[in-house]
Amino acid sequence: MLKFDVLIIGSGLAGMTLALHLAATRKVGLITKRDLLEGSSTYAQGGIAAVLDTEDSVEEHIRDTLIAGAGLCNEEATRFIVEHSKEAIDWLIALGVPFTRDDTHKTGYHLTREGGHSHRRIIHAADATGAAVTSTLGQKIKAHPNITVLEDFIAIDLITSRKLGLEGKRCYGVYALDKTLDQIVTIAAKHTMLASGGAGKVYLYTTNPDTATGDGIAMGWRAGCRVGNMEFIQFHPTCLYHPHTKSFLISEAVRGEGGILKLPDGTRFMPDHDPRAELAPRDVVARAIDFEMKKHGLDCVYLDISYKPANFIKEHFPNIYAHCLELGIDITQEPIPVVPAVHFTCGGLVTDLTGHTDVDALYAVGEVACTGLHGANRLASNSLLECLVIGKAAAEDILAAPDITLPPIPDWDDSQVTDNDEEVVISHNWDELRRAMWDYVGIVRTNKRLMRALSRIRLLSEEINDYYSNFHVTNDLIELRNLVQTAELIVRSALLRKESRGLHYSRDYPDMLEETQETILQPSQH
Repeated sequence: MLKFDVLIIGSGLAGMTLALHLAATRKVGLITKRDLLEGSSTYAQGGIAAVLDTEDSVEEHIRDTLIAGAGLCNEEATRFIVEHSKEAIDWLIALGVPFTRDDTHKTGYHLTREGGHSHRRIIHAADATGAAVTSTLGQKIKAHPNITVLEDFIAIDLITSRKLGLEGKRCYGVYALDKTLDQIVTIAAKHTMLASGGAGKVYLYTTNPDTATGDGIAMGWRAGCRVGNMEFIQFHPTCLYHPHTKSFLISEAVRGEGGILKLPDGTRFMPDHDPRAELAPRDVVARAIDFEMKKHGLDCVYLDISYKPANFIKEHFPNIYAHCLELGIDITQEPIPVVPAVHFTCGGLVTDLTGHTDVDALYAVGEVACTGLHGANRLASNSLLECLVIGKAAAEDILAAPDITLPPIPDWDDSQVTDNDEEVVISHNWDELRRAMWDYVGIVRTNKRLMRALSRIRLLSEEINDYYSNFHVTNDLIELRNLVQTAELIVRSALLRKESRGLHYSRDYPDMLEETQETILQPSQH
């Protein structure tokens, strides 16, 4: 058995932030499914939204967030996160994150603008901000004597007082699979944080890495946490469409710096859909592309920034330029083929502004959580900011909490299970689930499609749970169990919303209701 003061599940920016804020006085364990730097934070291209310029203001950043969120943002959470934005960026700069400089700007940094923002307020490191941030913080984490990083570990389930037959509703750690040794390890902790990211892999096409399988959302739900606003799945409008690449994102900033969306014949179409054209929020742009692709029977549309000077493109988008060039696309000379793909899970485990869930000593921060910041549609580059601000607030809450003595925790019992002889069942079910979600729970929804998806998911769920009960757990089985649970939460939430709002667009209910209401699912007390 391993024991820590604080156990963090996930190694993205939320988990790293918490670890570094706690490590001076606490023994911290951090488990990650692959290596420390594998996750959505590392792949974030655009940057971090923050009020750094005197011509910008907290009120305007809040207003832009509320507008994008289509009336569903929690104003208290939005204000708290935006008011702490400069402090969060200052902390990263002090740690040595190499943000792109601009000595002509009074802040000393280059600030870009993205869809939905009224000002240039996105601080970035070229077009690979996430990689710059996580590699800087990752070095600090690996060098810290109080932080133990457990790579190639996947959490299976939270250890709760209910599981231990104790009174109350508290979390005491997690059972996890050490993938290298193929052994299940008991990890006890006085406080546990889910920082495991979103659920993009529940869909066929996503910009998310393979690790985004809804693990934290599913584990939290099984442990007794409420889940909020899961119907709001953000589709990024512009994922590179090419047979030899997977999940490569063409940053929002390409449109922010003048990229134009066109049909194959060169016709520009965004002004027909929204007066803000290419700078409309992501849900509007994704729906417009989906509409044009279906109308004209297209596999993709094109994003063109080739009319800008070649040096400008190479300087602002070096990674996008290099990646496309490897595939034979010179973005200084020709447009980029793009399609919408699932990008961000706006809902998640319901938390307060310290990351606290409904289970004592269990926190959730980042994409796994629902603070209310993102409402019905996340504003570009607010997500890394949320990881930083709520991560620090969670650390302060943990540091102020009274100490406890951990109860005895039994090891995982797998004496009744056998080795699995049918791996093909897992890959088949995985494929069926992702196709059903893509076909029936996509950018445009109907009740009939949602009901069809739900019946498929419930059949798959029975099969997978039966499998889980009888066979040794594997990484793929754990992920599939979590994906099918998360998929059910998305569909159930979508069926409850009798309107179109933000990222949830229903043909059966095309209008937005005057009254705003969050979708909160309550777990049954198993």
